Amino acid sequence: MTHLHLHLLQPSRTLISFAKKITSPSSSPHWRRPPCCRMSSGSNPSSSLSRTLALPVQPSEPVHIVAAPGISDSQFRSAVDSSLFKQWLKNLQSETGILSSGAATLKRVLIQGVDMFGSRIGFLKFKADIFDKETGKKVPGIVFARGPAVAVLILLDSDGVTYAVLTEQARVPVGRFVLELPAGMLDDDKGDFVGTAVREVEEETGIQLNLEDMVDLTAFLDPSTGCRVIPSPGGCDEEIGIFLFRGNVDSEIIKQLQGKDTGLQEHGELIKVRVVPYEKLWRATGDAKVLMAIGLYEMAKREGLLPLKSQPASSARH
Repeated sequence: MTHLHLHLLQPSRTLISFAKKITSPSSSPHWRRPPCCRMSSGSNPSSSLSRTLALPVQPSEPVHIVAAPGISDSQFRSAVDSSLFKQWLKNLQSETGILSSGAATLKRVLIQGVDMFGSRIGFLKFKADIFDKETGKKVPGIVFARGPAVAVLILLDSDGVTYAVLTEQARVPVGRFVLELPAGMLDDDKGDFVGTAVREVEEETGIQLNLEDMVDLTAFLDPSTGCRVIPSPGGCDEEIGIFLFRGNVDSEIIKQLQGKDTGLQEHGELIKVRVVPYEKLWRATGDAKVLMAIGLYEMAKREGLLPLKSQPASSARH
């Protein structure tokens, strides 16, 4: 573990650039590309916005994709062509996919909601009609698609105490402020999990880390899992890569971090940094990312999977 001299960045800092791609989910069986799907525009008596989709796993059973009332033509086209929707179709046909064994069939998809983040789709909501062939019953299939994300467990040793660096921010869906790990969504289709992790740490805490200092805790999972954690598979497709950083800092750094205002304020991110002793972390918050990270870290440490010391980290600059 390397002694790290951290220079905290101001909220107006410039985002770091990434020179190389360290890891990608494409190496996992979960992300293996299945045969291509064929789509064609079609007429539907009840909707002018529809497409017919042919899946290789059920070539004689076309899938009808339709738009719910209120979905515009551009939203519908963006949804069907989005990486979120295409990845969901790939997952269905993967080795562990619902459709892979032929025991179930996808008949219809209703696009219900599209939220744009600039020029790309951020959130996509749809309803999938998947039927079990043996019973004829429909499998629950309401999907909130948001894609992959990352979170970082930052542990800093100072004067014999190990601290975890958290963020506190307003979370409107749960109606309250939440203590959680620095985290964020992947902004593109390149699967740059570690690069996104480093960027999110900088945006949310003001700390700049080196790519090579990050340890992918989810990489220790069995390959059949896709090497990502899935916090809410009953309703959301989100898969999270959880990373670890450990370092030594002076006590003054801990004081400077505590209560520091950070986040991209122009995007509405009003974030405060909170520093919590690691031994109290498991009781300090109900954030699932924190609790999953603790479990992965402790098990990896017990199994001797963690590196003995991190690589030298460069200092972050103002």
